[in-house]
Amino acid sequence: MKRGGMLRFILHRLALAIPTLFGVAVLIFLMLRVIPGDIVEIKLRADGGQVTQAMIEQERHRLGLDRPLPVQFASWLEGFVTGDLGTSMWTDRPVIVEIRERLELTVEVAILAAVIATVIAIPLGSLAALFAGSVLDYTIRLVTLGGLAAPAFWVGMLIILGLLTLFHWMPPMTFVPIYRDPIGNLSQLIFPALAIGYRFAAVVTRMTRSAVLEVMREDYIRTARAKGVYERLVITRHTLPNALLPTITVIGLEFAFLIGGLVVTEEVFNLNGIGRLFVQAVSRNDFILIQTLVMIIAAVFVLTNIVVDIICAALDPRLRAGR
Repeated sequence: MKRGGMLRFILHRLALAIPTLFGVAVLIFLMLRVIPGDIVEIKLRADGGQVTQAMIEQERHRLGLDRPLPVQFASWLEGFVTGDLGTSMWTDRPVIVEIRERLELTVEVAILAAVIATVIAIPLGSLAALFAGSVLDYTIRLVTLGGLAAPAFWVGMLIILGLLTLFHWMPPMTFVPIYRDPIGNLSQLIFPALAIGYRFAAVVTRMTRSAVLEVMREDYIRTARAKGVYERLVITRHTLPNALLPTITVIGLEFAFLIGGLVVTEEVFNLNGIGRLFVQAVSRNDFILIQTLVMIIAAVFVLTNIVVDIICAALDPRLRAGR
């Protein structure tokens, strides 16, 4: 029965994801069509190039921009569903190739930052709550306040300056997959992950502290203590599992945000990731590439929320019942 309830819960969440992604597809498709500027004219007349109107119309026909909007939308949506993401309007390379070359880097940085933040934040947030009002609590809160106030790109610049000043060394500029050269890969990506993970950890630490304090005020915690349950069991069996629910939600949202929100940090560390590709696509008004990137980021948000909901439902059976 429990297994059937969890399966229904998962299927329900997956069913809700379909209209959400379809709404995002319609919205981004229409919004890009009302933005001023013609990708064909920008491309052909770049650097002062002289082209005739006939050449512009011919290129528009080649790219399919002269077709009715419903036909363009149906063709793009069909390609997205079937895995044919189309061709970049600017580089004439397959969009899937443009994204594949950069997605691995961005996802790895996001995963490293999430792991660093989770490993650091949950213990620190729990300690701050358990020793609320103490010197330890104020110290942790001060450190996390710095993480919230300091932008990740500024922390990244401090890291680079520190490496140059103390060790006369900079992270490698060329990305190498971790399965080919783990040391070379981590030597490049661990530092941007630390810069991003500092703010990530600050958010999660403060959420963990607030959640633990709130749970410790619940009646069932006082009842457990009144029954003489050991304080360690009260914390590990009753407090932390319930306090982790909002913390897991925050971790999931922050991770999803990192997939498309590393633009400035990637520039600081000279990383050729999804954030930089997004900026290039917007500056060139590359409709096809922008649409695909937005859909990928939206899909990551939706899937991350589904995973978070499943984890929370596994920890709290009441969520599966909709209570």
